[in-house]
Amino acid sequence: MPLPPLTKPVPKPEIIKSICVFCGANESVDSSYFEQANALGNLMVKKGYSLIYGGQVGLMGAVAKAVVEGGGKAKGIVPVPLYRNGSNQFTETVIVPDMHTRKQMMSEESDAFIALPGGFGTMEELLEVITWSQLNIHSKPIILLNTNNYYDLFTQWINHCAGEKFISGNNKDIFVVCNSVDEVEDALNNYEPPASRYGLDWTDKSTDRSNLI
Repeated sequence: MPLPPLTKPVPKPEIIKSICVFCGANESVDSSYFEQANALGNLMVKKGYSLIYGGQVGLMGAVAKAVVEGGGKAKGIVPVPLYRNGSNQFTETVIVPDMHTRKQMMSEESDAFIALPGGFGTMEELLEVITWSQLNIHSKPIILLNTNNYYDLFTQWINHCAGEKFISGNNKDIFVVCNSVDEVEDALNNYEPPASRYGLDWTDKSTDRSNLI
């Protein structure tokens, strides 16, 4: 059975107060990635956005440090195993039992998502919030910060998926690519989720299927 068309989209946030940032934890990447992470943290302080994030090292730590040192607000959400493994906390921190709880809480506490370059974890988190938007679970802005053209191959793959009909309509436009931090503010303010997303109702918890027959 095909998924229903979008007739009642979940509203996008009227005001963006907090942003969840996904990015890599490796400390050995090129300094240009850290420069953009720092610039994003400075932008968030300047615009009054609170940071929701998942760790203290790599680009994640760089964004958080810039926010905290600039006088902004940041909240880390860390699973128990990472916390026990020596994740040094320098912001408000919530300890959660597992990755699933972490991602759910990060989503609930954020009005938008920004993905900086990263590896497996970053891509998994990014694709999940894209999928949730496609399924009408949320309509929050999703921004990719394309430092050093990092996400070019990803966007090429998404366009290929759309061309092969594995991604429907304009759903390939669920996320917006920014090539520098200077483009992020406009992308957040002007974000419009595609009308081709699926019209699933996640508020009705009934298991009665009689109205579907």
